[in-house]
Amino acid sequence: MRSISGRSYHHGDLRRAVLNAAVEATAEAGPSGWSLRGLARRAGVSHAAPAHHFGDKTGLLTAIAAEGFGLLADALAEAAAGGDFADVGTAYLRFAIDRRGYFEVMFQPGLYRDEDPEVAAARARAGGVLHEGVHSVRGGAQDDRVSALAAWSIAHGFASLWLSGALAPDIGDDPEAAARPVLRALFGQ
Repeated sequence: MRSISGRSYHHGDLRRAVLNAAVEATAEAGPSGWSLRGLARRAGVSHAAPAHHFGDKTGLLTAIAAEGFGLLADALAEAAAGGDFADVGTAYLRFAIDRRGYFEVMFQPGLYRDEDPEVAAARARAGGVLHEGVHSVRGGAQDDRVSALAAWSIAHGFASLWLSGALAPDIGDDPEAAARPVLRALFGQ
């Protein structure tokens, strides 16, 4: 690619640059707080680059959701290896805090193409890790599906409350320490 001045220009991985810029902008201003044109400026790419790689904003948000669910599945699987289900819940919370740009998109399926095969596969993998963790704690109880939904609801609800600043100040400033007893209460641990 050549610039107007005739000097050679190579950005590198345009798709990755746009995706990274979108995740950062979403963490700062939410998924509705940016435009593709503004995102191109932020990423230092041409105004056409986002549309070229993702089609439209929905396509870009779909890519964020797919990548986010994959990263969440990885984080949950790593935490589950320790055998303490509270670690899985705190990994969920840590993901929400550390990767807020993904978290803000993933659980709003109206923003992206939730039937996208990459999104569906990554979401199923993350859900599978959570379900397996519940299964190991519950010992194969008949209500694993309900328990998995309860565990997800508690972890997600706590993360959302933490991110929004809605929790009482006396809960402390360490989200994992605050969440751990809540998560343990679910399974009477």
